Amino acid sequence: MIDLLINIDHIATLRNARRETFPDPVHAAALCEQAGADGIVFHLREDRRHITDRDARLLRDTVQSKLDFELSTADDIVQICCELQPDLATLVPERREEVTTEGGLDVLQHRTRLRDVIRRLYDAGIPEVALFLDPDLDQIEAACEVGANCIELHTGDYANAATPAERRALAERLAQGAERAHALGLQIHAGHGLDYRNFRLFADTVPHVKEVSIGFAVIARAVFTGLPEAVREMRRVVKGY
Repeated sequence: MIDLLINIDHIATLRNARRETFPDPVHAAALCEQAGADGIVFHLREDRRHITDRDARLLRDTVQSKLDFELSTADDIVQICCELQPDLATLVPERREEVTTEGGLDVLQHRTRLRDVIRRLYDAGIPEVALFLDPDLDQIEAACEVGANCIELHTGDYANAATPAERRALAERLAQGAERAHALGLQIHAGHGLDYRNFRLFADTVPHVKEVSIGFAVIARAVFTGLPEAVREMRRVVKGY
């Protein structure tokens, strides 16, 4: 059964929009866990546009389920991740002008840097290191070569497909990527744009997925239903009941 991790970045985005102290993403994480989330995800960006250092440290202190720290390869962010020792570190590309992460890492171009960062994360005692990737077979093979033990498949193109036929084709491409990663011994995660409507086709098509990271869809639903109910609804979708 697939695990559901909830990304709480957008709670911090709302807080920071008014430079307030609320809503608190640490409180949100606790509510998500109480509602049945299998883990919590946050992205500590270089510009601190949503999650802050304070948030990251309190999340490490309080989250009882799996904690996924998303990060770039910037030295200061890697150092914080090493100090906090999350259960999972997910390396993602990061551009200051982007609204949200727009695609997978280019492992082929950045082999040396990624190999060094991955080694630092393992040496700090972090057991799982994932690379956020498009379902490109060459990139997946390179992820294995540089030492990652997990990948997170970028599902944004699938989620944004213009037609059902295009979405099915993109799901098949994700499935091919998952099959290759599985054959290489990599653990498979997925995320970006998955929601209450598009998740089922993804789950029915893409094999070997251990966990998914879902944030925006749940936080948007929470505006109308409250956060615990939004998480419970997403859990029912992901778990298939």
